[in-house]
Amino acid sequence: MTETIALDLDGYTDLPPGRIANVVTYLEMTDRPALATDAAGSDRTVRHVEKPDLDTYRDLYRRIGTDWLWFSRAVMPDDDLRALLAKPATEIHFLEQDGKPIGLAELHRGEGGPANVEIAMFGVVPEATGTGAARQLMNAALAVAWDGGTERVWLHTCSFDHPAALRFYRRSGFTPFKFAIEVSTDPRLDGHLPRSAGPHVALIDPSAAG
Repeated sequence: MTETIALDLDGYTDLPPGRIANVVTYLEMTDRPALATDAAGSDRTVRHVEKPDLDTYRDLYRRIGTDWLWFSRAVMPDDDLRALLAKPATEIHFLEQDGKPIGLAELHRGEGGPANVEIAMFGVVPEATGTGAARQLMNAALAVAWDGGTERVWLHTCSFDHPAALRFYRRSGFTPFKFAIEVSTDPRLDGHLPRSAGPHVALIDPSAAG
């Protein structure tokens, strides 16, 4: 059963011990954008991976997201993640350099409506930040997302994410349309992520209190 608390809509709300919260910003585009200049490097390619190996996917997800406290896939059981990745509506695209994945774009067709595409996961590894890799991957993801009668592409970012993420998405043509608050168990407390993950988010261990 999901635990609930009353939310103060004009002030502060205390969270139960062991919980964390972040503000989620949803963004969308309803017209195919003019793609920004692509700084594609000759040693980087975007590849559609039809049946991604689970270990390879998890490793890439971890390398991209640990610093930003990504946890949705980290807490997902193998069978559930395998089923998600195998869905016909799920498309996985790797940005690769020298044959090694350095970026992930995960698209879900039909999410939010029949002519909708959600970019559910998007990011590059820390060492690729600022190299044009993210722009190359986003251009490829948008080109694919707008194929097949698409009327809307959407995604989300949050206050735990890279500080440049929102600005990057807006430059890509997305417009914010909704806020949400995500409350979850801190994945660093139950072992799904290392305690060193997300150093910009305070780790408050209830067991250490007192």
